Amino acid sequence: MVNSSRCGLQLSGGGARAAYQVGVLQAVASFYPRNHGLPFPILCGTSAGAINAVALACHASCFHLGVRKLDHIWRNFRTSQVYRSDMRGLSRHLLSILLHRGHRPPSLFDNQPLRQLLTQIMPLSRIEQHIERGHLHAVTVSASRYYHPCSVSFFQGKKEIIPWQRSHRFGQHSTITIEHLLASSAIPMVFPSIRIGDDHYGDGSILQMAPLSPPIHLGANKILAINLDSPHQTQPLKHRRRPPRANELAGHMLDTIFSDTLNIDLERLQRVNRSLALLPEKALNHTPLKTIETLVIKPSEDLDAIARSHYRHLPRGIRYLLRTIGVTGDSDSSLLSYLMFEGPYCQELIELGRQDALQQQERLKSFFDLQH
Repeated sequence: MVNSSRCGLQLSGGGARAAYQVGVLQAVASFYPRNHGLPFPILCGTSAGAINAVALACHASCFHLGVRKLDHIWRNFRTSQVYRSDMRGLSRHLLSILLHRGHRPPSLFDNQPLRQLLTQIMPLSRIEQHIERGHLHAVTVSASRYYHPCSVSFFQGKKEIIPWQRSHRFGQHSTITIEHLLASSAIPMVFPSIRIGDDHYGDGSILQMAPLSPPIHLGANKILAINLDSPHQTQPLKHRRRPPRANELAGHMLDTIFSDTLNIDLERLQRVNRSLALLPEKALNHTPLKTIETLVIKPSEDLDAIARSHYRHLPRGIRYLLRTIGVTGDSDSSLLSYLMFEGPYCQELIELGRQDALQQQERLKSFFDLQH
């Protein structure tokens, strides 16, 4: 059974960078006995973070098992398991997009391999069982709706949870499917949009202006957020004086989509907490706001630099395609760190996440009330 505290886990998007989250989860799991359930009954994820969150939900009764399953997948990842990366497959996909313009969602890559992988590894039917048995309160998958643009948090959880609606964002009761995961991780122009019902959806990070909203609406009073924003090396002055290149702009856009909104929302939440701390106790009883404790774990090293060191592991067809837009093993673009679904790179990120979390183990144990 989950513990009595209503703790939420927020996993942000970031493509292949999400391997880092597995290392953090390994460190947290090491604090608990092997048969312990999830220490966070509320799981919220976006993009690749949504896939990790739902994988944990499928094994909510045994936290260690869920983390081991994730570790095995990420540690042995190959780009070909996410999108067609051979020259023939790339050529056929791009030709198909050109010939069927207007009839197929445009995308640089064909991510049918990801659909096949998720179908094989995700026992989604177990989610409802874990909810009924009290191992899980709710799991959400956030996606961006393209027509009538807004952020939609599809959630599966306790029946008493009330759907919410705010400006350009709302929560919707759903039974989580592979389509939700593909939609949430459909980076615009990189992977095709996904139709759910009568609308098309893409990566959940695009329109998600308040990433911490889902766990709060679901009742979390504390949130562990694993952010994939990493420090960047300072560029030489001669590089800063020239106009940014196309591949660098694409990387900056992904950095903004995946990380900036979470950082901004964390600042907003901290301001609300400080304001509530100034109110007298009587006033607190008459405000719908509540203090939310947060703990953020984020990479201590430059993930772009790590990705560049693994450039040779990318399939030859992908290296050739990326070179056409200026991305090489020496370029400053962040694109590599998002598209590098290769075992050696993912393994290094997993170890970095584990070490970063262990550096904060006292704070983590305090956060989970494990000091005694």
